[in-house]
Amino acid sequence: MAVESYPEHYKQVHNEMNAYARENPEIMAGFSLLHKAASNDSALDAKTKELIALAIAIVVRCDGCIAFHVHDVLKAGASKEEIVDAIGVAIMMGGGPAVVYGSAALEALKQFDVQ
Repeated sequence: MAVESYPEHYKQVHNEMNAYARENPEIMAGFSLLHKAASNDSALDAKTKELIALAIAIVVRCDGCIAFHVHDVLKAGASKEEIVDAIGVAIMMGGGPAVVYGSAALEALKQFDVQ
């Protein structure tokens, strides 16, 4: 199933994660701490880390992850050119399936960029 609206998919996945957090707060609290620690500026800045996360999302073929990381990399200040370049790296590493999901990430970028 293709994602029709990445901003809507982002909201849906966010809501689903919140619902899971209510059912299993300890796991999601731990994941939240991990996410925060891994996303903070350190040797790599947050924008670079989000570009890496987006490339990984493409290679592992995760639509929800693509929605989240396109949203977050834009929030971190990445340009369209930087995102398109990261998609290219993902395609190099992931082959044909990454072309499909990289193209989906470009569509997500277009949809989030409108807002």
